[in-house]
Amino acid sequence: MASTSSSTPAAEVEERGRKRKRADGPEPAAGAEARPSKWRTRREHEIYSSKLFEAIRLVRAGPSTSGAAGPPRCRAVREAADRALAVAARGRTHWSRAILASSRRRIHAVRRARLRAPASPSPRHDAATSASASTSATGEGASTPPLVRSARVLGRLVPGGRSLPFPTLLEETTDYIAALEMQIRAMTALAEALSAISTTTTSSSSGAGSSS
Repeated sequence: MASTSSSTPAAEVEERGRKRKRADGPEPAAGAEARPSKWRTRREHEIYSSKLFEAIRLVRAGPSTSGAAGPPRCRAVREAADRALAVAARGRTHWSRAILASSRRRIHAVRRARLRAPASPSPRHDAATSASASTSATGEGASTPPLVRSARVLGRLVPGGRSLPFPTLLEETTDYIAALEMQIRAMTALAEALSAISTTTTSSSSGAGSSS
């Protein structure tokens, strides 16, 4: 009787522990905390929106880029949006690091172009480049497995994805698509806000003119 009464509390404690584990759910897998954060959270949307607004403000405040030394204004805005997206990713992904590295190379190229007049490529060079590109496009041939061809196309679409193994490329693609979806939502909201401000300013100006 004594042994039965002494073992009952231990069994109850063990049973409570099992119930608590079932209620808490499965433990997170190892390395889960190192995965990129979810782009669908409100916090990530706010962080990117602020960085996007600042990047576009700097582009609009800068000198006109219609000359040969820099890209057109619309392209500069798009590059600024992508650069802000990579900054918001905090370098935790291959695609964000590739965008930041490409931006640094582009900035250096623009600075070099401002120091000297850019030499226009010869038509013969353009023809050779297009011919080699078409040859490589058709040269993949039917001997390449469809999965390999799909991985190559995917690697060209995702920044920095050309040299990644296929499982890593799939993870990068999933994160990059989620980031682009968040970018579209943020740019749409910013465009709507700027449009509302412009409409309000126009209405106020027209009202003041008619009253005078």
